[in-house]
Amino acid sequence: MDDPGQKLKRARERLGLRYRDVEEFSQQIADRRKNSEFSILLSRLSDIENRGVVPSIFKLYSLCAIYRLDLAEVVRWYGVEVSQLVTDAAALSPEKSHLIGLGREKFGSMQSGDIQVPLSLDPGLDLSKTTFLTRFIQSWGVLPLMLVAGLDLKGHRYAYVGTDDWFMYPMLLPGSLLLLDESRKKIAAGPWAGMVDRPVYFLEHRDGWMCGWCSLVEDTLIVQPHPASGCAPVVFQYPSEVDVIGQVTGVANRLDAGPPRRTRS
Repeated sequence: MDDPGQKLKRARERLGLRYRDVEEFSQQIADRRKNSEFSILLSRLSDIENRGVVPSIFKLYSLCAIYRLDLAEVVRWYGVEVSQLVTDAAALSPEKSHLIGLGREKFGSMQSGDIQVPLSLDPGLDLSKTTFLTRFIQSWGVLPLMLVAGLDLKGHRYAYVGTDDWFMYPMLLPGSLLLLDESRKKIAAGPWAGMVDRPVYFLEHRDGWMCGWCSLVEDTLIVQPHPASGCAPVVFQYPSEVDVIGQVTGVANRLDAGPPRRTRS
């Protein structure tokens, strides 16, 4: 297999460019960008092609511009798989809170892979009630695959916590969007270190949907609310009266646009 330098050499030769041409073109880019790092001298180009010298990011940019190459693909020639950036980042655990800027802009062709995400919902959907959102999605859009690299989305669905649903408050705020893992339907018995560690399940019953902590005793399923919610546990005969859709594995909600707290009698 050819090394990156030889691939770059072939790209230059296909365009019929001499070393001098590349040097002149790169100088034009350097002048336009007002940065001499974009310039590639004859000797440096020879080292890149024949001696395995790795070009700087500036010079690599110039070569891609001159040779009409995809920058992400050329970076891959050097062993850097940009599509794995999010996966590698997710494997690390910085201690401090931080912004995530990964995937905000297109890098070469790296955002050519997409997944489907919901864009519009059935106008008859009652957002005051907890809902299995997947069944009410009317149209879908695309999300760059780079944003979800490393995640297994095959068994996931969406749900919505109704604006009148305080069952798991404050863990799950009314109006939250939930990500459900349909492969996790078996009720875990515990024990758990705390409330946060205990799995939350999304359920379907004859009157609609709900989510909560669950305990299964023979054929009786007890759905337990968050203690701070003030709600009472709900009991179903299982599986005749209730189905477990899956486990809640992700939550998204807006803190600046939440519904007012319901006043209880």
